Amino acid sequence: MTMDQKQRMFQNPFSIRGRIRRLEYGISYLIYMAYYMIVGLVTSFMQNGDSPLALLFFILMLPAFWFMIAQGTKRCHDRDNSGWYQIIPFYGLVMLFGDGDYGENDYGYNPKGLGNEDIDEMINEIGTPEQ
Repeated sequence: MTMDQKQRMFQNPFSIRGRIRRLEYGISYLIYMAYYMIVGLVTSFMQNGDSPLALLFFILMLPAFWFMIAQGTKRCHDRDNSGWYQIIPFYGLVMLFGDGDYGENDYGYNPKGLGNEDIDEMINEIGTPEQ
């Protein structure tokens, strides 16, 4: 991705690298909750007493847990914080409603495309006539 482009949503949903916007984080949470409810309903309907459905539920939810951890980490990166911040109680609300850092930070370019200009290039263009 170049500096002047906006990032598309859900480019690498299982990666912990980069930054995502609030909207993508919110949609990710809704996807996670819908998947959680569907898996929960399916495993509860399959229950017949002595079947090991807890293990099945855990196996089916493992990718969803990683999905939410990865998306939360990228949202923390947008706020220029480590991914470990998401284990702070109620920090999910900050990630959902707080705006990300303007421009580039330690974790990459702004996914909105705001402030991603190259400062050195801008300085070099000072005083050159426009064509």
